[in-house]
Amino acid sequence: MTWPLILLATLVTAFISGIFGMAGGLILMGVLALLLPVSAAMVTHGAIQSVSNGWRAILWRNYIDWRVLGIYLAGSLAAFLLLIGLAFELSKPWLFIVLGLVPGLIWIPKRRLSLDARKPVHAVACGFAVTGLNIVAGVSGPLLDIFFVADGMDRRAIVATKAATQVAAHAAKIAFYLMPALAAGVFVQWPWLLAAAPLAIIGTTLGARVLAIMSDADFRKYTKWIVTGVGAIYVIRGVILLA
Repeated sequence: MTWPLILLATLVTAFISGIFGMAGGLILMGVLALLLPVSAAMVTHGAIQSVSNGWRAILWRNYIDWRVLGIYLAGSLAAFLLLIGLAFELSKPWLFIVLGLVPGLIWIPKRRLSLDARKPVHAVACGFAVTGLNIVAGVSGPLLDIFFVADGMDRRAIVATKAATQVAAHAAKIAFYLMPALAAGVFVQWPWLLAAAPLAIIGTTLGARVLAIMSDADFRKYTKWIVTGVGAIYVIRGVILLA
């Protein structure tokens, strides 16, 4: 029943991500961490989210800020090169705790940080920090969101550009965990991943229709509370596993 559950989770979370841009990935990572070893969960999550984010970027391609994406990739590459020489893997309890704490980043007062991905220095920092966190915890949406909350950005531009950046972050995660997963004898079942790909596309497409009719205010409000609720559940789960 493991992979049928993963397929169902892929469809549902892709729909959520199609609307909010990041909440679905956070939920999917938790489901995979429950069902699979950590390294396999990281690779599987990276593969599914690459499809989901990639398709979302295609759907909203006219809204992607390509300048921001290019600068972001420079920081992303730097983070990957820095971490590739390290050999580490969080245990499941700590993975859930870190996953649960990541959404707390969304509550940081934005006025104090004044981060804006449209500024070159901020875009590089975004790529470095987001890719690094994605490799360590598996998700980085709330951190990415901090760089995409500046006034003047259309919700569609936010979702489109974030989706494109996340494709790069998940690719780095796959590259980082693939060899440890194989070395540990973990076999990622590629036929099931192939089956998950169209479900990720369908869910993302349906979510995009909801996003098109949602207001910017509702988009930001619901995103914050959804990821916070999921994060609280993950922290509790991690503490229980530690106990």
